[in-house]
Amino acid sequence: MWSVPESRDDCAHRPVSPPPPWPATVRATLWWHRSTADAADHGPGGATIPVTLAMVVDYLDSPVGPYREILASPVLRRGLVPAMAVPFIAVDSAPSVHGGREHWLLPKVLASFTGDVLGSFCATGDTWRVATRAAPRGPRLPIAGRLAFAQPAPGRATSRGVARLRGRFRYARVVVDADGPTLSRWLRPGTHRGIVIDSGRMTTGPARVR
Repeated sequence: MWSVPESRDDCAHRPVSPPPPWPATVRATLWWHRSTADAADHGPGGATIPVTLAMVVDYLDSPVGPYREILASPVLRRGLVPAMAVPFIAVDSAPSVHGGREHWLLPKVLASFTGDVLGSFCATGDTWRVATRAAPRGPRLPIAGRLAFAQPAPGRATSRGVARLRGRFRYARVVVDADGPTLSRWLRPGTHRGIVIDSGRMTTGPARVR
């Protein structure tokens, strides 16, 4: 079942946001783990890969100004480039909420954030909380690639978008604690493999409905 996450603010007074592409300077921590048995209940139908991918991101600049974000995909959609399917995403910017929903069908809500995405970080909504602690290790390495996401659209269609990224990263261990009516069932607590991107430039292009 696809559902919007527990919400702090449903953004009744929607501000406007510019259309994509959205370029941004970013810092981020990403982690992944094998999906739990309950993850499929919160992901899309069809062929999937049983891997949960999550991240916390600090947008230092963007078309709607600086903001922070947490998102997670319980499973990945199969494809030439596996795509995230994101039922859980929260930010601390109302214009970003509007942009995510309007341009990419991402069910963004507002939340509160404390800490540093590359170290100890905490995201809090009305009924959920996620805390992360990243421990980078090893050398800084170049990274260049893309993150794809595919959201359900009306008429059984799918809205697909791509974010292209270049920057520098380090491998990391990420300690995660997640509480909430649904999050605790599929966003597994504990220590996971991950990376930290301490400097990056990302551009999110327009979505295409198929």
